[in-house]
Amino acid sequence: MKIVIVGCGKVGYTVAGQLAKEKHNVTVIDLNRKNIDRVTNEFDVYGVIGNGVSSAVLEEADISSAELFLALTGNDELNLVCCLVARKAGGCKTIARIHNPIYAEELNVLKNELGLAMIVNSELMAATEIARILRSPSAKKIETFAKGRVEILKYRLPENSDLCNIQIKNITSKLKIEMLIAAVERGEEVIIPNGDFELEAGDVISVVTVSKKANQMLKKAGLTNSRISNVMIIGGGGISFYLTKMLMSMGIRTTIVEKNYDKCESLSETLDGAMIIHGDAISEGVLFEEGVKDTDAFIALTNIDETNILLSLFAKKNSNAKLITKVHTLSYDDVIDNMDLDTIICPKNIVGENIIRYARALENSKGSNVETLYNIIEGKAEALEFIIKKDSAVIGKSLMELQLKDGIIIACISHGRVIEIPNGKSVIREGDSVVVVTTRKGLNDITDILA
Repeated sequence: MKIVIVGCGKVGYTVAGQLAKEKHNVTVIDLNRKNIDRVTNEFDVYGVIGNGVSSAVLEEADISSAELFLALTGNDELNLVCCLVARKAGGCKTIARIHNPIYAEELNVLKNELGLAMIVNSELMAATEIARILRSPSAKKIETFAKGRVEILKYRLPENSDLCNIQIKNITSKLKIEMLIAAVERGEEVIIPNGDFELEAGDVISVVTVSKKANQMLKKAGLTNSRISNVMIIGGGGISFYLTKMLMSMGIRTTIVEKNYDKCESLSETLDGAMIIHGDAISEGVLFEEGVKDTDAFIALTNIDETNILLSLFAKKNSNAKLITKVHTLSYDDVIDNMDLDTIICPKNIVGENIIRYARALENSKGSNVETLYNIIEGKAEALEFIIKKDSAVIGKSLMELQLKDGIIIACISHGRVIEIPNGKSVIREGDSVVVVTTRKGLNDITDILA
């Protein structure tokens, strides 16, 4: 698919790289030559130096043949104008990045009135993901499929878990619970397990479950903990603003610690009911005074990765809180994983994943039957949702009859409103939605799973 991106900052760079890896034909536009050189040297994309509002620049980027246009600069108004010009010049689908909270209540109006295919707001998307995590606080990450009716939840197995030292095929008989473990992270290795695989303490498992039954099943497996009732957030930026509004609507007491006095005043005016503390969280005295030892969740959302990591390590040492840490880059993800900081949030990656899912949906209308895509283990494993079309080779056969390639597991089958966590006797039918978890790349059709 031909895709044009305006803006090669942190978000644009990340999205361009993710789309290039998906084998899309990507052209990037930016006024800064260094930004263009960086992204074109790193990825297989074409670069144009110029203003994305200019018709001449868009023509050089071949906007007339583009199917998707992304305006991802740091200027909301510029992004909206770029999308308007691109639609007129090329007639393509357009996506605009909007991050200013002042537009938060008007996103649907802007989308409809300007004919946008999607609005992406990295701060709002990150806040939504954090709020979802806090509903199942023992999970490291949660992804949803089948219109929210199926979840993939990631957990690290504690030493005392009943799942330790048990073969996956024996979980149902020994623990009296039905659960499908789609992937296991052990050290740097990612495994799509078979029934003979034995779980160990410290493994990070990706569990597939029906959303309505998740709490009951996870409680039996000993993977849930108590409800979150109070949260401490460090940093008063956009994510904190959106997240606090969500948490207050859930009845969760929220404290924000922010060192900038003007930001504190602004937050106090807009977040009635939240506790806004003016102070520097790097000072351990401030954290102790504001109750870090007793907080149920500690969320580090400053603009500096190293500060967030340091603060989370401090909270880990001095509390039993659920830890959520924002980082701008996952370049050192192996190092971060070894710190065991519960959940890591990378806003620009969240934006990229949402855009990729939309691009997949566009391709679906042209023949690919991938409905959604989630990068459940960064760069190592994906979960893909396929819609089964007429005459597919997988229709009418039980899973035990299908010869699957290595590194692939069928994690869920949705027969309309009926969700099935499959076993060997399960049968796929036309129109079903099927979730596949794999360590393989480049699956575009459900038949690509067959050996």
